[in-house]
Amino acid sequence: MNPVDPKSVRKSRLFLLLIGLVFAAPMIVAGLLTLAGWQPGAKGTGQPITPQRNFITEQLRVRMADGSDWAWRDSEPRMTLVALAGPDCAARCLDALTAMAKARVMLNRNQSRLRLLYLGTPPSDAAARQAMVTYWSTGTDLDDTLASFRPQAPDSVSAILVESNGTALSFYPAGFDAAGLLRDLRKVIK
Repeated sequence: MNPVDPKSVRKSRLFLLLIGLVFAAPMIVAGLLTLAGWQPGAKGTGQPITPQRNFITEQLRVRMADGSDWAWRDSEPRMTLVALAGPDCAARCLDALTAMAKARVMLNRNQSRLRLLYLGTPPSDAAARQAMVTYWSTGTDLDDTLASFRPQAPDSVSAILVESNGTALSFYPAGFDAAGLLRDLRKVIK
């Protein structure tokens, strides 16, 4: 047998310790940052809805243009983006609605997991109204339950992102960033 060189044993142990330290260092740093109160920001663009609301529990009734009632819980798990138009939906309002529809299209293969619901008076322009039918389901909030989320400024629109179980997740006030909305949608729709 060959005698074991104590110097090489110390060297091997040091390498093993360094390898362990490389893997443990990120966990130690994360633990220290958490203890110090710092949390990485994974904030979305939308504002959280507090207190949390569930539209199924509240029995929020939406009457569709065809006379049927909107089912918050769908046959398959799909989220709903609810657009709430302010008075006189015109050019800016239509631009925001188009941006929301584009965000849905940009979800690519997951776009079927998001439903678009427009609540309010449809635009007065017949061509714009017809174009909306392609992407949007239109209806009316019968009890005006969502009035606090509806913008008061003319030609504006706000939005609410609703989970497939009817829980309202985020509120996007009038003038929201459509690119931020798309980022939020990509986070929750996978």
